[in-house]
Amino acid sequence: MHPPITGTAAGVPFTALPPAGNGPAPLIVTWHMLDPPRSDAAFAAALPMNDLPAWRVHLGMPMCGARMVDGSMDAGWKLIQQDVLMSAMYPFVRQATEEFPAALASIRAQLPVGDGPIGVLGGSLGGAVALRILADTEIPVFAGAVVNAAVRMRSVIDLFPGDYPYDAESEKAVDSLDFVAKAGVIAGRAPLLVVSGELDHPAFRDDAVDLVDALGDRSELLSIPGLAHPLVEEPGIEPAPPLPPVREVDAGLTAWFRRHLAKTG
Repeated sequence: MHPPITGTAAGVPFTALPPAGNGPAPLIVTWHMLDPPRSDAAFAAALPMNDLPAWRVHLGMPMCGARMVDGSMDAGWKLIQQDVLMSAMYPFVRQATEEFPAALASIRAQLPVGDGPIGVLGGSLGGAVALRILADTEIPVFAGAVVNAAVRMRSVIDLFPGDYPYDAESEKAVDSLDFVAKAGVIAGRAPLLVVSGELDHPAFRDDAVDLVDALGDRSELLSIPGLAHPLVEEPGIEPAPPLPPVREVDAGLTAWFRRHLAKTG
């Protein structure tokens, strides 16, 4: 295995894992969780997909990893406490999506990944980014996958204490991140693997099933026994060994993307 390559792409930090041979190969891009692993380096260590004949480029989410303020997540947590939807979850997903085209162009300029369709993968909130790339952009994608994903943003907001005070603006924002409602568009874009830990939040489990049902034969559900929401132990910022069930996640993702890479020729 080659060591990770770190850098920035149009201002977005990344950790890139080369394929065997370190040469030209297709590209798979990922976005990490806000729960552990909560940085691009930690996500790369948890789900390396080492047997794939592809570059795996793990992008940093806003306010995380190299973009933490003063080296900690404190500023991000303050935004969550201020307004979990409109100060944190919605703008994080929006920023990560909107900065991606320029980041992708920069990745292609830096690494031998070509200009063909890409794979996309996201965990938890990063899953919402991957789904938004599929639902709301025209970037060519050969296959996608999500792990314990934020399929419906309302389910994320419901995890926090109290009743969220929705108004017209926040209702529009939260509805824009309901990907079951956008399943028709996603199904027309690329096949999707939905990975769901059997011990994940119950609403997330239900949303995963609803998404797969809505996507039909363009999707598969991979249920992982013993897996809760996080993929590694706290604090989840530096690379760390994945929790035992995550090895099955990595194997499932590797098999999924390998299958669809073969179809691209």
